[in-house]
Amino acid sequence: MAGEKGLLSALSTAGFVFSVFIVSSSLFIERWKQFVIVLCFWFFFTEKRYRSFYLGVQTFPRDMRSVGKFMLTLSQFYYWKVRGGGVAAIFLHNVRKHPNKIAFYFEDRSWTFQEVEDQSNRVANYFRTQGVSRGDAVGLLMENRPEVVILWLGLTKLGAVAALINNNQRGDILSHSILSGECKKVICGTELVDALSEILPKWPELGVYTTGPTQKELPGSTHLDQVLPHSPSTPLPQEIAKTAMNDTFLLIYTSGTTGLPKAAKMNHARCFMMARGIYNMMWMSGDDVVYDTLPLYHTAGGVLGVGQALLNGLTVVVRSKFSVTNFWTDCIKYNCTVAQYIGEMCRFLLASPERPEQTAHKVRLIIGNGLRPQIWSAFMERFHIQEVGEFYGSTEGNCNMINTENKVGAVGFLPWFAPLLNPYYLIKADPETNEPIRGSDGLCILCKEGEAGILTGIVRKVHPFSQFTGYADKKATEKKIMRNVFKQGDEYFNSGDILVKDGHGYFYFKDRTGDTFRWRGENVATSEVEAVISNVVKLKDAIVYGVEVPHVEGRAGMAAIVDTDNTLDLAELAEGMRKSLPVYARPLFVRVLRSVPLTGTFKLKKVDLQNEGYNPSSIQDPLYFLQGNSFVPLTLELHQDIVSGKVKL
Repeated sequence: MAGEKGLLSALSTAGFVFSVFIVSSSLFIERWKQFVIVLCFWFFFTEKRYRSFYLGVQTFPRDMRSVGKFMLTLSQFYYWKVRGGGVAAIFLHNVRKHPNKIAFYFEDRSWTFQEVEDQSNRVANYFRTQGVSRGDAVGLLMENRPEVVILWLGLTKLGAVAALINNNQRGDILSHSILSGECKKVICGTELVDALSEILPKWPELGVYTTGPTQKELPGSTHLDQVLPHSPSTPLPQEIAKTAMNDTFLLIYTSGTTGLPKAAKMNHARCFMMARGIYNMMWMSGDDVVYDTLPLYHTAGGVLGVGQALLNGLTVVVRSKFSVTNFWTDCIKYNCTVAQYIGEMCRFLLASPERPEQTAHKVRLIIGNGLRPQIWSAFMERFHIQEVGEFYGSTEGNCNMINTENKVGAVGFLPWFAPLLNPYYLIKADPETNEPIRGSDGLCILCKEGEAGILTGIVRKVHPFSQFTGYADKKATEKKIMRNVFKQGDEYFNSGDILVKDGHGYFYFKDRTGDTFRWRGENVATSEVEAVISNVVKLKDAIVYGVEVPHVEGRAGMAAIVDTDNTLDLAELAEGMRKSLPVYARPLFVRVLRSVPLTGTFKLKKVDLQNEGYNPSSIQDPLYFLQGNSFVPLTLELHQDIVSGKVKL
C-alpha cells in the first residue's frame, strides 16, 4: 500500500511538471491544444483520479476474463431457456452425448448416464401412476447416495417438486419441514424409518415410500426397490417439454441454526446459473472428476456438486459422509481432479497427521466456502492444491460471486462496471439492531472502500442472476426483501451478511448480522475472534458468541472450544488472545467441549450454546473465566459473584 501511495504521488508530481512544460511551450503547440492536454493530465494524474485509473488498469485482465465467462454462461442459459425442459432436458442432452460414461460413483458402485436416465424414468412413470402431478411436493428423507439424485430427477420429469429434507431432523422439526414444504408424499431411506415413524401419527394421510439396502420396513409403506424395477423406463418428453426455467423443482431447507428451517425454492434457472456458472468461471472441463462429500440435501452438495454431472456431463463421486481419513484416499481411488469443501473440513484435514496420500492425488482445484485466510496458503502448500474457488452465496440469495483469482481470503469480486450487469452493494447497518441505516431522504447509505456493510442485490424477477425465488413461506420471503433502498419503489435482497470490499473490487466475508455483538462500546465480529482462537489452539474448533451479564451493558464474549483429546492449554490461549486481540474482543468465558455439536453442514450449533450460557450449575462441561490475564475455573461461587456484580467486568 505504501508503494502504491508513493507511485501515485510521483505520478501526480510528474503530471504537474509536464503540465508546466506544455504551458511554457507556446512556440510549438497552439493555446487551445495546450489547454486540452493540461486538462487531460489534470483529470488523470491528480492522485484520487489516477488511483481509480491505476486500479482499473490493474484489474482489467481479471475483469475481462470474468465478463467473458459471465456472458458465456448467460448465452448458454438463454439457449436452454428457449429450448425448454429445464434440468431434465439438459441431462438428456448429456446422456445422448456419452451414454456409457460414468455419471456417479458411490463406494464400489457406479452409474452410467444411461443408467441414471433409465432409472429416473422408472421413478417418473411410477409416481405418475401414484397421482403425483405438476407442482406436487414429495419429501426425500435419505442419507447421501446417488439414488437421492435419481429420485428427484425422476420427480422433476413429472414437473413435481422434491423437498430435500435434512436427514438429521427429528420430532417437531422434521414434522415442520414436511408441513412447510406441503409434502403430499415422503420417500424415506430405510436407515431413517425410526425418525419418520415417530411423527407419522400426525400425518395419517401422508403417502409413505421406503428405499434402501437394509431390511427395516415401515408398516403401511411401499418399498420402491420392489416396485420400480417393474416400472417402464420409457422417457416422458411431453411432460419434460412443459417445464420452464422459472419453475420450482426443489425445496432446500435452511440449516436451522436460528429458528425453524425454511424451505427455499430452487428453480431450474438458479440451478443452471449455479452449476454452469461454477463450471465456466473455474475453467472446468468434461474430463474433470468431482469429489462431493457434502450433504445432498443442501445446495453445495445437492446442486453445485451433482449439478456437474446433470448439467455439465462430468463424473461425480458421492460419499455418504465427510471423512478425514478417507478424503485423499478416495480422491486417489476415483482419480478426482476437483473436490468440494466447507471451511471446517479444511481445518480438519490440516489438523490431521501427515500421510503419503495427501500429495499423491490429482486434485488441482477445490471449490467451496469458509476457508479462512489464516490457513488458506498453508492448505494449498501442504496438499499441493493449485487453485481455490472460494465462493459466496446462499440457496435463496441473489448475491452470488466466486473468487477465480485465488486471492487469499476473498469470497469473490466485482468489476468496476458490475452495476451495469448485476448490481451488488454494501450498505451501512446499525451494529445494535442490524438494520440498514437510512439518510435524511429515507434511503440507504453506501459503504465506502474498506467499510463493513450488509451485502444486498437488486431483485429483478426475470433476470437469471438477480431473481429472488424466496421460500415456500410467503412471510419469510417478505422479510428478506428491502424496499426503497436507493430510490423509491426499488427492491433489494437482504443477505444478512456483513462483508467488506477493497479498492480492487474483492469482497471479504466479515460476519453475519446476528453474530456481531457489542461490548465495552465496541463491535465484536465473532468470525474474526474465532479465527484468532482457532490458530492459537492449533486449529481446534472454536465458536464465539455474546452472553448477557446482569446489570452490564452489551454482551460479554464467550468461546466454546472443542477439545476431544484433552490437550487444550489455557495459559497458551490467554497469552495468544492477549497478543492478538484487543481487550474488548477477548472472550471472558470459555467452555471446553468434549464432542463436536455440528449441524448437517458442519457448522457448530451456536444458538444452542449461546442459550445455555455459562452457569456451572446447569452445564456439565468445564467452564473458565478470564481473571486478569489468565483463566480460572468458573465455580458456583465465582459465577454468583459475577451475576451479582461483585466481580466488575
